[in-house]
Amino acid sequence: MRVLSVNVALPREVTRDGQAVTTAIFKQPVNGRVPLRRLNLDGDRQADLTVHGGPNKAVYVYPSEHYAYWATKLPDRPLGWGMLGENLTTEGLLETAVHVGDRFRVGTAEVVVTQPRMPCYKLGIKLGRPEMVERFLASRRSGFYLAVLREGEVGAGDSIELLARDPNEVAIPDVVRIYVQDRDDVDTLQRVLQVEALPDNWRERFRQQLARHEPQLSER
Repeated sequence: MRVLSVNVALPREVTRDGQAVTTAIFKQPVNGRVPLRRLNLDGDRQADLTVHGGPNKAVYVYPSEHYAYWATKLPDRPLGWGMLGENLTTEGLLETAVHVGDRFRVGTAEVVVTQPRMPCYKLGIKLGRPEMVERFLASRRSGFYLAVLREGEVGAGDSIELLARDPNEVAIPDVVRIYVQDRDDVDTLQRVLQVEALPDNWRERFRQQLARHEPQLSER
């Protein structure tokens, strides 16, 4: 497992339906080693901190393996690394093998997986596809966010080392599934609520989903 590209961007203003929109989704690869800090990579920022950024979304990871799929869906768009808004484009680290709470060493930094990505309309702006949010969710190719446990430096070519698996074994696609589709999967809901690294907003949503089943659970 390794990093293929490190991608950053500062907020910039674009126009959508005649309205100005500020976004930092236009990530570009950078050369050399980049300091990874608690809130982001040096040279990277988030435009709307109400839904982006913060310690639980310090770094967005996207598997390079998914680019072949998007090339077939977006044949008129050049898809260089960072095109889907990711900070780290990786190789050998698919969502199906990544659990919320898993800890990794990337370069000299240590990180923990916190959540999948739920895209916003700005992905559609960047790719010129208003329906891109729905297509992205339907693809089940979400990528995932990291929190930084120990600051360090990362660069293209760095290895990614698994340090510890979360014992609850809730994979990233499972989180997406119970969020958008299988809201009554009690077993997965119970397991994901045991994950220490799960952010509070996700925890509250899943608690509410599970609460609907409390009468049945008490009868077991």
